[in-house]
Amino acid sequence: MATSRRTFIRQTSAVIAGASLAGSFPLQAMAGNRRVSANDKINYGVIGCKGMGWSNMKAALSNIPEANCIALADVDQSILDERAGNVAELRDKKPKLFKDYRRLLEMKDLDAVIIGTPDHWHCLTFCDALSAGKHVYCEKPLANSIEECNVMLKAARRYDKQMVQIGQWQRSGAHYQQAHNYLKSGKLGDIRLVKCWSYQGWMPSVPVKPDSAPPEGVDYDMWLGPAPKRPFNPNRFHFTFRWFWDYAGGLMTDWGVHEIDIALFFMGVTAPKSVMASGGKLAYPDDACETPDTLQAVFEFDGFNMLWEHAVGIDNGPYGKTEGIAFIGNNGTMVVNRDGWDVMPETKRNDEGLLIYETEDLPEQRKSNNANYLADHHKNFVAAMQANDASLLKCGIETGAIAAISAHMGNVAYKTGRKVYWDANAGMFKNDEEANKLIKAHYQNGWLLPSL
Repeated sequence: MATSRRTFIRQTSAVIAGASLAGSFPLQAMAGNRRVSANDKINYGVIGCKGMGWSNMKAALSNIPEANCIALADVDQSILDERAGNVAELRDKKPKLFKDYRRLLEMKDLDAVIIGTPDHWHCLTFCDALSAGKHVYCEKPLANSIEECNVMLKAARRYDKQMVQIGQWQRSGAHYQQAHNYLKSGKLGDIRLVKCWSYQGWMPSVPVKPDSAPPEGVDYDMWLGPAPKRPFNPNRFHFTFRWFWDYAGGLMTDWGVHEIDIALFFMGVTAPKSVMASGGKLAYPDDACETPDTLQAVFEFDGFNMLWEHAVGIDNGPYGKTEGIAFIGNNGTMVVNRDGWDVMPETKRNDEGLLIYETEDLPEQRKSNNANYLADHHKNFVAAMQANDASLLKCGIETGAIAAISAHMGNVAYKTGRKVYWDANAGMFKNDEEANKLIKAHYQNGWLLPSL
């Protein structure tokens, strides 16, 4: 039986209920939600400012008059200086700058934070921000382990006066909703297979580079945080951190959460019964990356399977699209991606021998030319803050957790090299010590997994 959203969230959270989690919320004493009224300025801070952290802040500043950036935190001084200039260009006032995000969270006039750090920092910054009374927009994937996802779920429930939006912005795409409505019409017939994919032809091989001293102005110990202590290497820094297990989960979690989220949402399911995966470094076997550049994972649900696949260095994905989700039914196939959606009908011959469509042919239902779904996602976050109503959020904490946990299951299956079975009641894998060890977060360097 497919697991309901409410049951899934309750069960996956239960796995940490009896655990002894060392850690605390150092900013808890300052907690006190600042209510945001309809005409108020919303004072933002950004934690992790180079890539998506800044893309999110820029989207808000460029499209939401109430948005105001008053603080930036990053371990790289050069990034802080650059982004301070970017903010001044948009708002004619430079924000305060911090190397330690905890100092940023001490600002009493701060309403909301955008978390754009590497994945291994999401849980700590998220929990600290909530305990400090701030609303949170957190980049996807929610966390770097299933255990951290569960801790973040628990934190969001405890501090339920704060709004939490996760950066799976496809949820704010109008054409995704249109495609969802079509799927629910039943015109495709029974859906037996869902395919999700990300083919990244633009991604080159990452050449092996020697370890070196950190760049001037970088607090490298703070960048590592709870990750294992290692010498600085430029391949593990900034964008390409995504391809190393210490900090992220490769394309499975980076792109997988976007596409898997849509697949699960459309199909009305949450947790699979089993997962198996196969792949490896097949495109660039000798480059510096650890995560697989080619991967397929099969998620088993009642009545259908979901296939995830990714490949770097290749653009020609299924149906000629670099990314997307295909819903394959008895009467036709619907393919939806960031450009739009279309339906390819099955055909059969009638009694006169003529080919007829099993359902209507709907080619190229394109998204609006002026669509800006990242901006729309932030407008939705602001609307929820102003209304003090989490039900308005397009991608709240539960939605983010379901997608991230599912993607992490795919990586667990890949790492074990065999089929793994999920126990929804226990919130862990069935009779599988090796797989269950991979659920855990392993904090180091004196950093502790948050506990509540």
